[in-house]
Amino acid sequence: MKRTNTFAVRPLSESGEHLLRDLLDASAALWNEVNYERLMRYNGEDGFEGKDVWDADTGRVEGKYKGVLGASTAQQVIRKNSEAWRGFFRLKEQYYDDSNTSVIEHPEPPGFRGNKDDGRQLKTVIRNTSYTVEWGERSRLEILVGSELKDRYDHTGRLRLEIAGNPNWPDYEKQGRLDLWYDETDCTFRASQPVTVRDDTRDTPLAAEKAALDIGANNLVACTTTTGEQYLYEGRELFQRFRETTQEVARLQSKLEDGQYSSKRIRRLYRKRTRRRDHAQEALCRDLLERLYENGVDTVYIGGLTDVLETHWSVETNAKTHNFWAFKKFTERLTCTAEEFGISVEVRSEAWTSQECPQCGSRGRTTRQQDTLTCSCGFEGHADLTASETFLKRYTNNAVRPMARPVRFEWDDHHWSELSHSPTRESPKEQRTDPSTIQRDGNIASGESA
Repeated sequence: MKRTNTFAVRPLSESGEHLLRDLLDASAALWNEVNYERLMRYNGEDGFEGKDVWDADTGRVEGKYKGVLGASTAQQVIRKNSEAWRGFFRLKEQYYDDSNTSVIEHPEPPGFRGNKDDGRQLKTVIRNTSYTVEWGERSRLEILVGSELKDRYDHTGRLRLEIAGNPNWPDYEKQGRLDLWYDETDCTFRASQPVTVRDDTRDTPLAAEKAALDIGANNLVACTTTTGEQYLYEGRELFQRFRETTQEVARLQSKLEDGQYSSKRIRRLYRKRTRRRDHAQEALCRDLLERLYENGVDTVYIGGLTDVLETHWSVETNAKTHNFWAFKKFTERLTCTAEEFGISVEVRSEAWTSQECPQCGSRGRTTRQQDTLTCSCGFEGHADLTASETFLKRYTNNAVRPMARPVRFEWDDHHWSELSHSPTRESPKEQRTDPSTIQRDGNIASGESA
């Protein structure tokens, strides 16, 4: 089972910090040179017409930097750039494949990591045999450095860094290559260590219940289980902050000089926006799956990306779902976290579940107005929760118990907090957006949307 330990690291001395910065800076410079050679060939620039990106003389560039980085690290940086180019070509093929709707925007070639004058993105990758980690009361990370850095700083050749915090997976069978970078947002050095852990670390589901998820942007996840539980994770404020950051990036980009495509501040905003979203996403997956595990759920159904692209109600909603929420990334994170609980995630078609009336089964007579789905038969309910319930019934032969009152959650930058449903404590906001107290023809409507 694949997992990742992510942690902050601290150099043990001022000279150690300077050495680490030089190592990361040289890695960024190596990446840029290799990427430049390949980009010139890809674009067919003067002198590179008809050349293949894989013809770039990476051996020459490796030789230039291996004295600083060490041969193994230089090779890993080049290999990671190769992986980025292969990923770009793969996405490009999918974009031009009319039968594939998973890539909706033309992909761009791998980018550069800044320059020396404006500041580089300090980042490197260390081969799994070129670093060691010691976990304990005083956890340590040691990495190999090149002979030039060793001589420059009168160093032993192995840079020792203090690890802050505790790992999620200290007991693993195998470690992968280590990503090491400087986080400008928090002014902190960070590391990401992929590991392989034993399968017996997984939990075993307590029963054989099922759950279905409807993914959106205003409401990030609406979930219904066969036990009758419903969960709604609201995302309006998260999306608003995402949009405000995006608008600020656009404003700063409009002020760049001709020929300049980014700046240190723009890159910092992009990273901050991504980290904020990923933090909320990871916390949501864990909070939801812990609840589903307690409910005895062993299978979660989630709609395929193609269905989302084809059936979402508007271009704006579609953009919010994919640009903000990163649908594919969320699905991968959900699947990875579900593995820990022994819960399987199955991608199924959810086509038309957002338009289907659960009362009469009609699709043509329903109307969606923001968070509410209505039907001419008299049904009115929460659009996303109704969609997740319809989605669930489609694959469980209607074996779904009566719905309990939905549990709603709101993000506070650290946790998903449950909102009170007590009528005496309801805020005007809750009264406006949660029509779940309305009952029509025995159907309990739940309240919110994507």
